[in-house]
Amino acid sequence: MKHLLKSFMGVFIILLCASFTQIHGQEVLGTWKGKLSVQGTEMPLIFHIEGKEGALSSKMDSPSQGASGIPMDTTVFENNQLTLTFKQAGIKYVAALGNNKLTGTFYQGGMELPLEMEKSEKTIPGNPTLVSSDVELDKIASLDQGNYKYSVEDYFARPKARSFQFSPNGKYLSYREKDENSKNHVYVKEIASDKVTRVIEEKEELIRGYGWANNERLVYVMDKGGDEDYHLFAANIDGTDQKELTPYEGVQVNILEGLKEDKDHMIISMNKNNKQIFEPYKINIVTGEIKQLFNNEDAANPIAGYNFDKDGNLRGYGKIRDGVNVDFYYAKEDGKYDVLKQMNWKDTFSILNYDYSTDNPHDAYVVSNLDTDKSQIYLYDLKKDKVIKKLFSNDKYDVSNLSLSRKRGYELDYFSYQGEKRVIIPVSDYYKKLHERISKEFPDHQYSIAGKTDDEDKYLIFFQSDKLYGVYYSYDVKKDEFKLLYNLMPQLKENDMAEMRPITFKSRDGLTIHGYITLPKEAIQGKKVPLIVNPHGGPQGIRDSWGFNPESQLFASRGYATLQVNFRISGGYGREFLETGFKQIGRKAMDDVEDGLQYVIDQGWVDKDKVAIYGGSHGGYAVLRGLTKTPDLYACGVDYVGVSNLFTFMRTIPPYWKPYLKIIKEIWYDEDVAEEKAIMEEVSPVYQIDKIKKPLFVVQGANDPRVNIDESDQIVKALREKGFDVPYMVKYDEGHGFAKEENSVAMYKAMMGFYAKHIGKKTTTKPVKG
Repeated sequence: MKHLLKSFMGVFIILLCASFTQIHGQEVLGTWKGKLSVQGTEMPLIFHIEGKEGALSSKMDSPSQGASGIPMDTTVFENNQLTLTFKQAGIKYVAALGNNKLTGTFYQGGMELPLEMEKSEKTIPGNPTLVSSDVELDKIASLDQGNYKYSVEDYFARPKARSFQFSPNGKYLSYREKDENSKNHVYVKEIASDKVTRVIEEKEELIRGYGWANNERLVYVMDKGGDEDYHLFAANIDGTDQKELTPYEGVQVNILEGLKEDKDHMIISMNKNNKQIFEPYKINIVTGEIKQLFNNEDAANPIAGYNFDKDGNLRGYGKIRDGVNVDFYYAKEDGKYDVLKQMNWKDTFSILNYDYSTDNPHDAYVVSNLDTDKSQIYLYDLKKDKVIKKLFSNDKYDVSNLSLSRKRGYELDYFSYQGEKRVIIPVSDYYKKLHERISKEFPDHQYSIAGKTDDEDKYLIFFQSDKLYGVYYSYDVKKDEFKLLYNLMPQLKENDMAEMRPITFKSRDGLTIHGYITLPKEAIQGKKVPLIVNPHGGPQGIRDSWGFNPESQLFASRGYATLQVNFRISGGYGREFLETGFKQIGRKAMDDVEDGLQYVIDQGWVDKDKVAIYGGSHGGYAVLRGLTKTPDLYACGVDYVGVSNLFTFMRTIPPYWKPYLKIIKEIWYDEDVAEEKAIMEEVSPVYQIDKIKKPLFVVQGANDPRVNIDESDQIVKALREKGFDVPYMVKYDEGHGFAKEENSVAMYKAMMGFYAKHIGKKTTTKPVKG
């Protein structure tokens, strides 16, 4: 088996031109999937066989090894027998075709392994006939004309380097760097010698995130085309021993605990046994060996979250009861879990961390809103089920973040929360000095600790503002020295960027609503400018925050202001404000957005006749709802992966959302309640097509697991049948939001052309062809 794995690893770095043979049968063409059984371990294999100009070619994928698109040297199909060879790795597959199956033998390194392959039909999601052509979309993009200092690429091309991290011992610095093909590989630099090694190569699938597991090994996650079935991979810091740790098709991985005290293991969760629920596993990041730690057996009342301590012990878990209640179980004694709290899902009681600085193992830092409107942080005795003392709270905002120092015996360093801006409250004497030093050096920027060494002798600090995309500095504690490490977007000059102002106003029914307005220089100078209203996604528990927003800055560069409203149901403003938005999506939540629009109009900043609405996910839904609820308010809309039909949306949610369906219905609506079903019809844009008067541009990722492509297809089809000219962009290698640079750039270019046409200097609001 070791020889087989080693050979497969060698395959990764070899690119050979495939040779071709004459096609003798069309029936062998297509994608074939099978599994090799090697000493009890299953290894998936996929062959893609194509025919072109009378010849056959093929490629091989080995998902468990992270390899895809490997060209075969020869592909021969004669006398109903298929032969594939890859000489460099000593691979040959010989199989007979019958009953839509390939049955044969896989040869490598002296081994002969039976391998049966089944044909897998590759289908295209959604209705491709609805999708606008590249030519049509390029024509729209070309309307964005002007003497602009910055291009779309300046805002949305990925930084040349990003995601900087220190190794735990501080000897290495890792980062991602983009090549000429916009692939973002992971590199490791030895600080003492400046030697740089490319450790992880990004191929067809995007690396969605990476990090240091220990001083010798990195872990990273990938999915397929945005389907959010994340798999876990690992590699040594010299690039050797790359391995997929979770080679399970259709299974999503989440990292629960990094286990600093056990360098070769971490705690993950997977929906491996049941797609609807997750269970915890301890995984060896070197060998891939996994051990299930707990069973989540009651699918009707599943465990929804696990709590582990720093040593990997399961201390507690939250269990859904009757779909809408949560019982928090805690182990007052090892391995014996009893109900500590019985709560409604709206309640907050969660362990931020254990207080390892005390002798009592049951002391913990807890965030709770059980007795208050705003979430507060407490020191809590879990065994006695009582508050030791309240540590931190704020009258206006929820608080939920703190930081501990492992180096200094888990001393409490600071609290932080999101108000109008991010606020840090130092606690320890050590951090008070550090905070003062950083703030004195960089007084006009927000900062966050992006990383630090285990010995706390080096810090990686990230600085940002509303006008600065972000810069990394290293801080050497012993030398008391700041050093500029990297400016993520040096092409965007701070003085050219637009100001983002916090705003506060009253809703029509008396609620205090917060938000932000980004104003281009023309507005600051007193000119009324076009406006783009940008409702956030979620919607529950999500909020917009102050800082650099590349969308808003792009819009400002074209002379457009951007309005972001934290409407009722947004997070961070307390429980009452959140719950006021339940059963009000598309209704009072939209009223708040409209009231925010009226507020900025009243300030004299914007031209009320040139207002667009744009958003993603729930924000995309808000676009469609805005065009149907208040048809005359907006000049046009851009719907990005948005819901159009609340009924079909709830029927196509991912399997792992289904245990929360009752909660979703409490937040949105329940079609089994007659009154609410009527509301769903009223607020589902697809049923209100006749009210849409203004132009619409729709954008969708084909593999979106949250908002199915059918949501966008429905609205496009319905409007096209009424004669509307609806541009429709679909990317077939994306999911819930575009992650690939080229796709993001294409979308924003088309979007800016669409705005130029409908709210720019020369506008037209006619949505009908002809």
